[in-house]
Amino acid sequence: MQSDSTSTRSIRRPHGPRDSRKHTPKVKLSGLYQRAIKEAFVKLDPRIAVRNPVMFVVWASTIVTLLVTFDPNLFGTVRADMNQQRLLNGIITFILFFTVVFANFAEAVAEGRGKAQADSLRSTRSDTTAQKVLPDGKTESVSSTALRRGDIVRVVAGDMIPADGEVIEGIASVDESAITGESAPVLKQPGTDIMSSVTGGTRIISDQLLLRITQDPGQGFIDRMIALVEGASRKKTPNEIALTVLLAVLTQVFLIVVATVPPIANYVANFLEITVGTTTANTFRSGASVAILISLLVALIPTTIGGLLSAIGIAGMDRVAQFNVIATSGRAVEACGDVNTLVLDKTGTITLGNRLASEFIPVNGHSLQEIANICLAASVFDETPEGRSIVKLAQELGATVDIDGKVAEGIEFSARTRMSGTDLDGREYRKGAVDAIKGFVRSRGGYVPEALDEAYERISHMGGTPLAVCQGSDMYGAIYLKDIVKPGLRERFDQLRRMGVKTIMLTGDNRITASVIAKEAGVDEFIAEATPEDKIDVIRQEQSEGKLVAMTGDGTNDAPALAQANVGLAMNSGTQAAKEAANMVDLDSDPTKLIDLVTIGKQLLITRGALTTFSIANDIAKYFAIIPTIFATAGIGALNIMGLKSAESAIVAALIYNALIIPALIPLALKGVQFRPLAADRLLQRNMSIYGLGGIIAPFIAIKAIDLILPLS
Repeated sequence: MQSDSTSTRSIRRPHGPRDSRKHTPKVKLSGLYQRAIKEAFVKLDPRIAVRNPVMFVVWASTIVTLLVTFDPNLFGTVRADMNQQRLLNGIITFILFFTVVFANFAEAVAEGRGKAQADSLRSTRSDTTAQKVLPDGKTESVSSTALRRGDIVRVVAGDMIPADGEVIEGIASVDESAITGESAPVLKQPGTDIMSSVTGGTRIISDQLLLRITQDPGQGFIDRMIALVEGASRKKTPNEIALTVLLAVLTQVFLIVVATVPPIANYVANFLEITVGTTTANTFRSGASVAILISLLVALIPTTIGGLLSAIGIAGMDRVAQFNVIATSGRAVEACGDVNTLVLDKTGTITLGNRLASEFIPVNGHSLQEIANICLAASVFDETPEGRSIVKLAQELGATVDIDGKVAEGIEFSARTRMSGTDLDGREYRKGAVDAIKGFVRSRGGYVPEALDEAYERISHMGGTPLAVCQGSDMYGAIYLKDIVKPGLRERFDQLRRMGVKTIMLTGDNRITASVIAKEAGVDEFIAEATPEDKIDVIRQEQSEGKLVAMTGDGTNDAPALAQANVGLAMNSGTQAAKEAANMVDLDSDPTKLIDLVTIGKQLLITRGALTTFSIANDIAKYFAIIPTIFATAGIGALNIMGLKSAESAIVAALIYNALIIPALIPLALKGVQFRPLAADRLLQRNMSIYGLGGIIAPFIAIKAIDLILPLS
């Protein structure tokens, strides 16, 4: 029998999502940083640098200041000591250069962890020899790279599975630890979507299988994962693109501001000379240093968030990878942060997954021993966890069944009949949904006692799943299958509720059982007696209200809903169709991990928002720290309220602060701002008070301190 009519689950381990991080490949920090330093210089290639408009301006500015270091008069005569001017220009060039390198380093470190995981996955993929089955039944040895979709191959114990495929014959244990990190082997056999799917790079450790290849070389699951985690095909998300455009516009605004500073300063100086009749020392009248103006521009544009923007996005994908989840794009991770509704299966997600027989309730005058015998006979061919638990409970009660030498046939569970059982020596033993068994008994001319409805109500009100059991036209009673809600879920659903995320539970159980489980788990809504079609219906309904929806799935019947959802998390143990339809794949096949992914997505958005707030606040502070100093040089000394030594000293101090703040914020960009399950308005208030206010105060303190240290006057 099936455990839940909405899907078929294959839950191999009960751990929570936090345990899954232990399977993430360990990265040696020394090697990571060495590679990141190298990549930081590789990214100086203008073809790469131009992808980030803000940092490209800094990159181009570095080239210009390098030129005026060699020839200070390149863009006009500068009335200053040439050696001193070269030294100043050289210092500015050095600071600008390392501003770009630090930004590249932040992105390279974020990419490094993904590349380390890709290296680990790549080690599982190798060119192996496959035994291809020819049309005449004979086999020939071919390279795995020569296999094509539709080819048939035979693998035996010890062989590496050469490519993604499906089992068409045989039963064998497969070691998937190279992909999932799970050491326990997985049983693979034909006949079910989940158990027949195999992945190239895994190893068969017992018996043999006949496989049909489902992917061409280079297009398998591992190949796609490698391409994704390396970030080779990473595209900016819509929010990243929008923010990049905003930063580019701000850069253009400050470019205009800086271009107008010299003429405005000259006008102020000339006005003072005319009205006051004094001679004013004015740096800009004799031709401002191009390096100083460039320094002013770089100090004012949003270099902080410009330098860290890519690192924040990549780090978000890396945090997802640490949970053993592969995201097809940064858009999928970001969408997790915008999710409004979670659609969750009950079995395996909210409950532990395998419902176990807890009690037999006899009716119609039958004894406990009699119902135990019937339950055993009806379940002797049932290999599901529920079926095995019924057999175990019946045997504990002393039940026996004799099938030796008799005509016996197992009747499998189907969604249409909603029952399973055994035909034994002309007698029909059935167990299944109460309504289905009632109909079966009546179809055989039998009578359904009211006591069965009482047992049904009792089990349902306890949050269990009731099954009825019969022999032909004789109703014997009910089986109490006990569901256990996973510990800690109620608290996590409460957190989601505080963040404005609604949870909807889908289950094939009756409404009474579903309501009890829903109340115990703390979900907002539930849909009882759900069919696979109900998944896509509830997703469309939520989306029609302008909400973003996330769901999990593993079967072929889940594929349409996974494709419809804004975030679709497929189980690695699931079918190829489910994994193709989803935009995330969980290597551990843990459905509850979707809750963690929502948290990671929100942390990504919060981190980006916090650092953007800090960066813009920085720019505002630097503007009000530097510009008054420049006009003080033009003769309005009262504007220099910070008491900075000179315009040159103020600008260089701001530039140094600008260069240092990027590496200082790299750990925060990679780790993410600490997530708190708060409503959006409270999160905004918190970020503004911490990162907005902090972003305004920090530059004033740092620029003043650096100005005191600098030898410029």
